[in-house]
Amino acid sequence: MSIIKILLADTVSVTLILLCATVLCIMLFFKNSTKSSIYKFPPGPSPWPFIGNLNLLNMRCPQETMCKLGEQYGDVYTFHMGREKYVVLTGYEAVKEALVTQADDFGERGQTKTIKHNFNGKGIVFGVGESWKTMRRFTLSTLRDFGMGRSTIEDRIVDEAERLYEVFKQHQGKPHPHRKAFNPTVSINSAVSNIICILVFGDRFQYDDPQFLRLQTIVNENIRLATTPMTQLYNASIVPMFLVKDIQRSLQNIKENQTFFKKVYKQRKAEHDSNDVRCFIDSFIARQKEEERKNLRTYFDEENMVLSSGNLFAAGTETTSTTLRWGLLLMIKHPDIQKKVQAEIESVIGRERSPRVDDRKNMPYTDAVVHEIQRFGNVIPNNLLHETKVDTTFRGYHIPKGTPVIPLLSSVLYDKTQWETPEKFNPGHFLDANGRFIKKEAFMPFSAGRRVCVGETLAKMELFLFFSTLLQKFTFKPPPGVRAEDMSLSPSPGLTSSPAPYELCAISH
Repeated sequence: MSIIKILLADTVSVTLILLCATVLCIMLFFKNSTKSSIYKFPPGPSPWPFIGNLNLLNMRCPQETMCKLGEQYGDVYTFHMGREKYVVLTGYEAVKEALVTQADDFGERGQTKTIKHNFNGKGIVFGVGESWKTMRRFTLSTLRDFGMGRSTIEDRIVDEAERLYEVFKQHQGKPHPHRKAFNPTVSINSAVSNIICILVFGDRFQYDDPQFLRLQTIVNENIRLATTPMTQLYNASIVPMFLVKDIQRSLQNIKENQTFFKKVYKQRKAEHDSNDVRCFIDSFIARQKEEERKNLRTYFDEENMVLSSGNLFAAGTETTSTTLRWGLLLMIKHPDIQKKVQAEIESVIGRERSPRVDDRKNMPYTDAVVHEIQRFGNVIPNNLLHETKVDTTFRGYHIPKGTPVIPLLSSVLYDKTQWETPEKFNPGHFLDANGRFIKKEAFMPFSAGRRVCVGETLAKMELFLFFSTLLQKFTFKPPPGVRAEDMSLSPSPGLTSSPAPYELCAISH
């Protein structure tokens, strides 16, 4: 969708936008450039005044535009978002070199206008500087203490997978006796979300809990609102905040979300017992009290608690549940692959015993399918925005501190030099000639380097256990009257790439 169509389609006043644009252009004309001539940016498409390269961008699916531009300008190029210069990295080699080899230079979190406004440099996902370092170290340590990556959390995942099975089973012929089809989104979201809730709150929610469902709705809606065309135009300083309804809605959601986490925090703090620390929030409060007693300058304040807890809830819910929904859809689209997975489950686990993480080493085909779902699903297509922490030289280009960087994960997971058939769903990408599972360096769904996903270990465990449990219990088919080939694989737009809503039939074995 073009930038002009977006503006005309919205209810904002075009005249007011043009007036704001004119004033801004005059201001920028008289403002000295902050980028000295000593810097050398990589080549890229020539920018237009005021809008930069936004005239080229497919705002519904920006990764498509950026991958194509990578083919034209190379693995490293400059893209103008309005007046701001972004460095885009495409392909496995360039992304690995920046995020891993030069991790310290490219390891800061990029700060769009919405990120600055909503997170103030705090929390785990969008935090920066020493605050982020402190929160990340504390979070990793705390989640491990409460079982992340260990048998204690594995037991909880297995239990939750059984609960999810019971929910799916209830849809056998209900509520439409002649249809037997249902949308799995809410139940999958709830099951996955309960695992991170156990770690953050110390307990799970019932699937029909109104507060639980509302928190999920807020996460899903804000992920969609984060990358709408009008939000992108706001972040590029094309339109002011008060004219963007998506921003206003997102702010309302964030305020509601933070109100909930503040309420939990204050209640837990009032009831805190240092001898009964059961979750992330309890541990945060214990650390906060300890540093207060020592009169230390601390990052363990209410704002960091609220934002960090909210980050964990959102990240621990959305990406894994979205990947599982891609998985079930892909099994419907590829019934031959579904049968092979089920045959391996039958051979290694059987139908009575619940799958366990230790089974994975004896199930190379299932493991390959789960990895290929992550690759093909491409859940974080643009990655989260990075930023250069210092002035740095990269592949002969001298890039200033504070430059926004897009390490395009789509270009890695679909890199033609790394994958035999990148555009096709092919579990063979992760199998050798003898059918043994093989690791691939270009498998980066969790990103890489200093900003790699905190919950990677947990997500891998969840994906294998939930997926193998569901395939052990059910065969998934399209709704009656719908052909599998007609079910769309086109992703819905948003910060994450999720499948369009769909219904399925879960046939018990």
